[in-house]
Amino acid sequence: MNSTELLAALTEWMPAQRWFAGKGTRPSLRLIGSYDLGPGLTTALVLDEGGQQAKLYQVPLVVSAEPRTEDEGSGSGGSFIARISADADSSSTATPSSSTATPSSGTAAPSPNTAAPSPSPTATATVSVYDAPHDVRYAHALLALITGDAATPGDGAITATGRSQVPGHPLVAVSAKVLSGEQSNTSIIMGVETPEGEAAAPVICKVFRVLHHGNNPDVVLQSALAAAGSTRVPASVGSIVGQWNDSRLPDGRTSGHLAFAQEFLPGVRDAWRVALDAASAGQSFTAEAAALGDATAEVHETLAAVMPTVAPSPDLVAGVLSSMRRRHAGAVREVPDLAAHGDAIARVFEKAAAIEWPRLQRIHGDYHLGQVLAVPGGGWVLVDFEGEPLRPMVERNQPDLALRDIAGMLRSFDYVAGSHAHSHPGESAADWATDARTAFLDAYVARSGLDLEAMRPLLDALEIDKALYEAIYEARNRPDWLPIPTTAIARLAASAG
Repeated sequence: MNSTELLAALTEWMPAQRWFAGKGTRPSLRLIGSYDLGPGLTTALVLDEGGQQAKLYQVPLVVSAEPRTEDEGSGSGGSFIARISADADSSSTATPSSSTATPSSGTAAPSPNTAAPSPSPTATATVSVYDAPHDVRYAHALLALITGDAATPGDGAITATGRSQVPGHPLVAVSAKVLSGEQSNTSIIMGVETPEGEAAAPVICKVFRVLHHGNNPDVVLQSALAAAGSTRVPASVGSIVGQWNDSRLPDGRTSGHLAFAQEFLPGVRDAWRVALDAASAGQSFTAEAAALGDATAEVHETLAAVMPTVAPSPDLVAGVLSSMRRRHAGAVREVPDLAAHGDAIARVFEKAAAIEWPRLQRIHGDYHLGQVLAVPGGGWVLVDFEGEPLRPMVERNQPDLALRDIAGMLRSFDYVAGSHAHSHPGESAADWATDARTAFLDAYVARSGLDLEAMRPLLDALEIDKALYEAIYEARNRPDWLPIPTTAIARLAASAG
């Protein structure tokens, strides 16, 4: 398969995918290498050097000598990528999935030492290339690698190794459906059988599209919680760890998670939708919020027991406060009206610095109602422990303040009220949010024993910090929503400053 043509086709196709992180930029792609999962199934690792920061993408591909015309239209969910030359030495032009797009003459060529993805069908002049997660053969091979503790051949620049967390025989995927709506990854819902043909519980496998050095906290934390017997996360099935070359590192090699599989919970709704429906119907959410506070404290308690914790050193405290002040300054630049609260916010940060901080531990890291599922008969279940997507992976793998998760959820309740007011002009759900926040905090305190009175200055500072982040985001992306965080900033500054 012609790697230059593949890169040209991906240059046109990738910007239209939801997981593409370089919105507003044109990719400049370089092929790092590939690994194979079976005949016609190859995964390319491509480095995009077209933005301010280079990003490494994982692009699983199905390579077929016979075109599947039913997949080459808009109704296929974008699975068709291009028809390109089968000959690795061919210089013919790719046909991108968009009829109006043409390959860029500036597309980066692969390194001379980088082999094109294989296998490479040679029976025809061209091959069709598809996004593999839409193909059940890919799901079958992916789950076999994970649950069989298998590994791809180790003689290539890139290797992939499965790490199973389920006992018994490898599981067999018999159906596959890509979950729509995801932003940064691709999740495949798999119907599953045992090798003997008996039905097994369905699995959802998250394929990480943007790869990072080091362990992914979504895998590490959920696996640790599941291994500890927690029912507050889906049961872990296993993961895939990859290794690839990186010239920036001392030994030229690095590793990171490529995929993560866990129990699929059918018939669930996320807490954001449940809460928004309650607010719209004028129904109290206090019982649900209290149960969520209890579940959050339980997860924090388990993580603190099974993962390392860290004492808050003076340097660490200074670093956190410095980050808050930088965020404050950045928010004022984006939203000048926030300058009116500058002195009060500074006093909040000073009060937070003056109290005794709790030990730091592993936390969710990007906690809000959309990261919680309402499981019928099972209460609240937490998912997506990746942390803030824009933070480096090394930072996301460090212990943090459990209060940061609490602050994130408090902001999420405010966003329900703000969303309701936005879609129902003249109506207010502010009291609804206040009641939900109080119920959540009371239940968290009851379960954890947190001295909320003593920790209030730090919690206020973290909530303001989160609201400042929201203000920057809304000013840049949704100006109509800007009043949600700015109103909260004014309220918090006035009450705590």
